[in-house]
Formats: sequence, structure tokens, C-alpha cells
Amino acid sequence: MSFAVKGWCPGALRPMQSGDGLVLRIRARNGRLEPDQARLIAALSARHGNGLMDLTSRANLQLRGLDPSGHAATVAALAGIGLIDDDPESEARRNVILSPFAPMGGPAWQLAEAIAQAMTVPDAPQVPGKFGFAVDADPPVLADTPADIRLRPQGPGWLILPDGADWALKADNTAQAATRAIALAHWFMQGGVQDGRGRMRDHLRRSPAPPHGATPLPSSLLPKYPCDSATGTAGAHPPGPGPAPNGWLLGFAFGQITPAQLAAAAAIGPLRLAPWRALLIEGAARPRIEGAILDPHDPLLRIHACTGAPGCPQALADVRALARSLAPRLAPGQSLHVSGCAKGCAHRGAASVTLVATAPDRFDLIRDGGTRDPAAQGGLAPHRIPL
Repeated sequence: MSFAVKGWCPGALRPMQSGDGLVLRIRARNGRLEPDQARLIAALSARHGNGLMDLTSRANLQLRGLDPSGHAATVAALAGIGLIDDDPESEARRNVILSPFAPMGGPAWQLAEAIAQAMTVPDAPQVPGKFGFAVDADPPVLADTPADIRLRPQGPGWLILPDGADWALKADNTAQAATRAIALAHWFMQGGVQDGRGRMRDHLRRSPAPPHGATPLPSSLLPKYPCDSATGTAGAHPPGPGPAPNGWLLGFAFGQITPAQLAAAAAIGPLRLAPWRALLIEGAARPRIEGAILDPHDPLLRIHACTGAPGCPQALADVRALARSLAPRLAPGQSLHVSGCAKGCAHRGAASVTLVATAPDRFDLIRDGGTRDPAAQGGLAPHRIPL
């Protein structure tokens, strides 16, 4: 099965064409939206888009279904509320995920801000479009979040963890951690980019000499990143929904949220975009948002499903309809990934069951693996899929 790998993620200034129009991705500063910002975004989606938005695994918010004039109007409105970068290049490099539980103004908050700022200056490392950072708080929750460089608090300092490494850099304070994280990105650029693309994990597979100051990690500190079937944890699932240290975390099936839902959440308080395709409402206590998932045991939370057809031109099937029909059959602890093609955009890791569309009504089935692993069964009709 053929598919095109874009090698970059959409932004606000550089949208991506999809089957339902332009996709515009908003990278909120430290993943936080003030209520007025969220209300405006909801109105823009309803006015210029198709009324569907995506909460992404990079803690961003995507508007879908825009045409060129609607995109221009949306960018102008977003610029007025401080959500637009100076240029597409700076926007693409400002790829920093902060734990949604990190206190405002605390060390993790300051570190994420410092890295984001350092990645937008002229001499910033010119990393590929998908390269990113994840800044954790205490307790850490971002071990499974897609990132190339992770920063985790350790006592008064920080551990700087390259994705896939058995070593780390250490920093005594927040300023030093930001400096060393950027230096690590520069180190990656010395051999980690090929044809304009590259990820830290792939670079480390080529066994480059670690940078000065690298410290071996004991096995107890080695992070597990489900970025491929060799390291994936088929039954793992992220925090929530439920109470959080700073509010309440809401789930949404496949990360899809409507303008009405976003506006209703903004009426309660400021919002944090979580990298589990979820939304945290600061200060909330069991909020009632129609269509949001409050039950942490809801099987839809253990299902990854891409946009699928007709929204994605590469997808061969309406995978979200299939995913919803299969949800009641999931066993406790079982995870499911339904992908419209073999690219597997919705989930990079392993799942208990992975289904890959090969035709509008045919799927290959992989057990305890990802979209690139060998299929246990092929050409299955939807009513014959075993879980």
C-alpha cells in the first residue's frame, strides 16, 4: 500500500491541504488558552471551517475545513490574540509540549517558555518539522508523548533525555537545562538530518558518539517510549479523564471537539491542551460538557483512529465509524488502533489490535504491534474483525 509521508506538521501560517479543506494547527503558548482566546477559536471554526477541530498528540488544536479566504481571516484573528508567530519557520521550530499539570510560572513552565523562545531566534537549530521537546513536571506524565528531547525534573535540577538513548544530560537549574537542551538539538543537527528529515531516535540507532557531559542511565531510569513496536506497550493509556492537580481533565473520542464543546469549556475556566487528545479545564470540578468523556474506563479512550475518509485523501476507509462500532467489544485493558492507511498517523506505537484499511471495506489485522508490523490476518470485512 502506498502513501505519502509529508515530513512536517501543519501550522497556522503553513496549513496542510486535506480531503475536507485546509487544516490549520494552533500552537498555544505552553498549551494554555485563556477563555476569550478559546471562545474566539470556537467562533472561527464555526465561521470559516467545517465546525470540527482536533486535539492533537502534540497538545495543539487543529481547525479543519478552511478555504484560502477563511484561512486568511482566521490567521488575522489569531494574530490579534497573540497566537501567531512571526514566520512559518519559527512556528515550526516552536514545538514544545508542556505537562498540562505544570503550575503556571513554576520551573517547568519557565523551562518550556525558555526553550520555545530559543527555538525562534535566528541562530536556533534548524531542526526538521516534526522535531520537538517535551517538558515534564512532578510527577512526570509525558514519557509516552511524542518528542525528540524530553526534560524531566530531578531534585532541584533536570534530566535531559534524548528519545531512545541510554544516556542523559544533567542540569542544575532551569536556565542551564534550556541551554543544554538547545545544545543537544544542535548536536543532533550534526548528523541526524537526511534529506531535510530526521528524528532523534533514528539518529541514535546509528550510534553517534554522545555529546560532552552525557551520563549513562541506570535501567530504573531508562524511559519507555512506544514509538515503534519494539518498545510499544500495547495496553498503556494516558492519564484521565478525571480530577487533576489544577482542574479537571476531559476526554474526547479520537480527540475530536466541536466549537460548542470548546466554548462550553471556556465558559468554565482557562484551558490546557493535553497531549493525550484531551482538554484540561483549570479550576473545574467535574464539568458537564455535552459529548465529553468523563468516565476513565470508557473504551473510546483506548482507541486511536485517524481522520480517515473522506477527510483525509490518503485514507481508504471511514475508520472512525468502524472504531465506534468496535468500542463496545473492547476488553478491559485492551487497546485498538484503526488506521486509514499504513502510515499510522494517529498512533506511532503498538496496540493490542491494529487495523489498517486496504480498501473501503477491508482491513488487515495486527496483534500487539503497529501499522508497519506483519499482519496476522488480512482482507477482513468489518463484521468479521475479531478482537
